[in-house]
Amino acid sequence: MPVITLELVPLPTEKKKALVSELTAAAARITGLPQQSFYVFIRENDPDNVGVGSELLSEIKARANAAR
Repeated sequence: MPVITLELVPLPTEKKKALVSELTAAAARITGLPQQSFYVFIRENDPDNVGVGSELLSEIKARANAAR
């Protein structure tokens, strides 16, 4: 049971479907294993719960949005 795990900010279902589909296809192609053997786990993290370079991701995003 090969496992692919992603940790991301929340995404719409359509984007999650695309990630699962494309990552599974690539992993199956590279390993030679059937797509049905792969499990993909998506863990969504709120930007307030992620730190990047000593700042919360929510603060970095807010600053970027204000600069637009």
